[in-house]
Amino acid sequence: MLAVAHVLGLLLASFALVCLLPVGCSLLFADGQWPHYLAAAAITAGCGLVLAGATWRFRRELKPRDGFLLITLGWLLLSCAAALPLLFTLPGLSFTGAFFEALSGLTTTGSTVLTGLDTLPPSLNFWRHALQWFGGLGIIVMALAVLPLLGVGGMQLYKGAAGGPVKDERLAPRITATARQLWFVYTLLTCAGIVALRVCGMSWFDAVCHSFSAVGLGGFSTHDRSIAWFNSVAIELVLMVLMVIASLNFARHIIALRRLSLEEYRQDPEARAIFVILAVSVVGIAVLLSSQGVYPQFALALRHAAFNVISQATTSGLTTQDYQRWPVFAPYWMLFVSCILCSTGSTGGGIKMFRTLLLARQAGREMKLLIHPAAIAPLRIGGRTIPDGVGRSVLAFIFLYFMTATLLTFAMLLTGMDFDSSLGAVVASINNTAHGFGPAGGVHNFHSLSAPQTWICSAAMLTGRLEIFSVIVLFRPAYWRK
Repeated sequence: MLAVAHVLGLLLASFALVCLLPVGCSLLFADGQWPHYLAAAAITAGCGLVLAGATWRFRRELKPRDGFLLITLGWLLLSCAAALPLLFTLPGLSFTGAFFEALSGLTTTGSTVLTGLDTLPPSLNFWRHALQWFGGLGIIVMALAVLPLLGVGGMQLYKGAAGGPVKDERLAPRITATARQLWFVYTLLTCAGIVALRVCGMSWFDAVCHSFSAVGLGGFSTHDRSIAWFNSVAIELVLMVLMVIASLNFARHIIALRRLSLEEYRQDPEARAIFVILAVSVVGIAVLLSSQGVYPQFALALRHAAFNVISQATTSGLTTQDYQRWPVFAPYWMLFVSCILCSTGSTGGGIKMFRTLLLARQAGREMKLLIHPAAIAPLRIGGRTIPDGVGRSVLAFIFLYFMTATLLTFAMLLTGMDFDSSLGAVVASINNTAHGFGPAGGVHNFHSLSAPQTWICSAAMLTGRLEIFSVIVLFRPAYWRK
């Protein structure tokens, strides 16, 4: 425990440097908020250094089981630190609201309790989007480096889903080299998004913020009306491309860039399934909207269906329309697809496509064995045999996922919220998407939630982002025994 505390102290002290980023934005836009960010950075650095210093003599190489405690407490501590600029800049904001907003950013959920986004200090909007950008990269590194401890969280899934020679190829001999490659690809995609959005008509500030949001699959916006504020087909097209790319395995991006070939995506069973589900969902909902007379032309229905379906399915949460006003099938279908669509090693949330494919293959295998009990039917994905241990771990994960969502939904019902809103808020939070079923409006805002409801959604966001096992294992007495 004390060894983990030492690392947490160093992590907190390092995060103080991130707290300094909005200082430059504040000085550039002269919004007068820079002292608040300096104060937040000083407090964060001071607490981190004190914690690291007090536990200095307990430092040691961490064991695999320490990883669960490290990532859970790390996300909580960084969210508390990230909430400080919000508390200092918005005096009327409660700690509950500030923590929710910071956690929503770092987990790339994109749900917000703030209103009047158009009039927020530019540096504060930049801070919110920067949290999503750093959180998105942190999620990828965690998926490839830390969550393999779960057996189904990271590199095991990457290797299991990969076909051909990629299966046995490590991205880099050391995780530090892998992290550098991820930084490069992640930053390259973000910069390309910034330039493309600026060319399409966004200001440089909006382009930076929304590229951060799209690549991190976060969903924050600088405007209350989200992307509807721009009313631009070109901007929507750029964001759709960014969101789809961010929903794919970043390990694939690295290898495809290294080999300068798109063949990696064609061989990836996750990518193939993602494109098929998105295409069917977009066209199907566009036909529904057109046939129900929601939009007068099919082209307009296709435009709005494409953006909102892709955004919600990839767990981003940017919007151009109030899809709560659409036929009830559409928002529920988008919520369902957000549970399964994103790839392993992406910035997205939910169950992940590999687990979905594995369960589908497992169901097919069981039906085959019912008909041919003596048949030998190994579980295969992408032409590769999946070890039985991975299959069992995935089944356990799915059980815990649905049990967690169910129990948190009942907790929301206890607070007096109706069933649709409770289910939507919890599933959206555990999938780390800003979907939700709130009052009708341009964006589904969480500011009307009570404090208990906000904390329940916060618990769902954290549990979903850390792949459930990482959090729940800490509540087992066996974990704390030596």
